[in-house]
Amino acid sequence: MNVQVIGIKRCQDTNKAVRFFKERKIQFHFVDLNERPLSKGELNNISRYVGLENLMDKDGKEYKNQQLEYKVYDLETILLENPLLLKTPIVRIGQKSSLGFQQDLWKEWLK
Repeated sequence: MNVQVIGIKRCQDTNKAVRFFKERKIQFHFVDLNERPLSKGELNNISRYVGLENLMDKDGKEYKNQQLEYKVYDLETILLENPLLLKTPIVRIGQKSSLGFQQDLWKEWLK
């Protein structure tokens, strides 16, 4: 099974997701958004499962720093340009995607 954890190394939930898979000796691929942003195709695949509007972290520092609550923007474009606006971790198992730390859901998918 192909497992991918997408996030930022300094994010606590991302680190918990990485630990979840390591403890179970499940091989996964980690993508650090600081080093490699999502491609348009990856963003589309993830948003099909979780919804594009759910990917934006409206409680995060980056959202407040850019004052996006006061601006009109294209959601897909801004997420591609600034991956730090994404909620993390994004976990992909096969074609399925989840947002945030959801260990019960991952256990179900891994059965």
